[in-house]
Amino acid sequence: MVGVIFVKERDFSKVYQFKVTLKNVRPPIWRRIQVPENYTFWDLHIAIQDVMGWSDYHLHEFEIRDPLTRSVVSIGIPHEDDWREVLPEWKVKIADYFTENRSVDYVYDFGDCWVHKVQLEKILPREEGVDYPRCIGGKRACPPEDCGGVWGYEELLEIIKNPNHEKYQETLEWLGEEFDPEHFDPQEVEFRNPKKVPRDFESI
Repeated sequence: MVGVIFVKERDFSKVYQFKVTLKNVRPPIWRRIQVPENYTFWDLHIAIQDVMGWSDYHLHEFEIRDPLTRSVVSIGIPHEDDWREVLPEWKVKIADYFTENRSVDYVYDFGDCWVHKVQLEKILPREEGVDYPRCIGGKRACPPEDCGGVWGYEELLEIIKNPNHEKYQETLEWLGEEFDPEHFDPQEVEFRNPKKVPRDFESI
């Protein structure tokens, strides 16, 4: 399923086309998505999780750096223990921060620290009869959850290339037989309705 529409037809006339790239990973893992212009950062978070192939098990945050002051605006799920201000993402529209070619960082899993570059490539007119959000391109599978971040994933790839490695069989069993690091098909992406996904800490 390429896309599932969750907003009424009259709600938006433009779509934002983003390229989402996992930083510091080679060869690159990336996705290209189109979302309604009236999306919040919460909606964008859910779309990124779904299109990348993450399981939404961990905390996340958008980090937006002001090019003039170098200060960082954090957008995510606020918590009383936060030492700096985090704007509630369901109250902030993507249109308030994104202009064409501007990029922000989306950090997922503060332990493994997966950092994604989220770049707005284009603002386009909505196409009649097309469901949004939708994925229109991408390369390579998402790394498995809890694999140790960039360095852990690199080690994992080296292990599964070498049947003689002492951890080869153990790693294959942990990954499952279906894991193929080179596989990605936009037609297999299924988007959840962001309005039906819990956004409290207890559910993460």
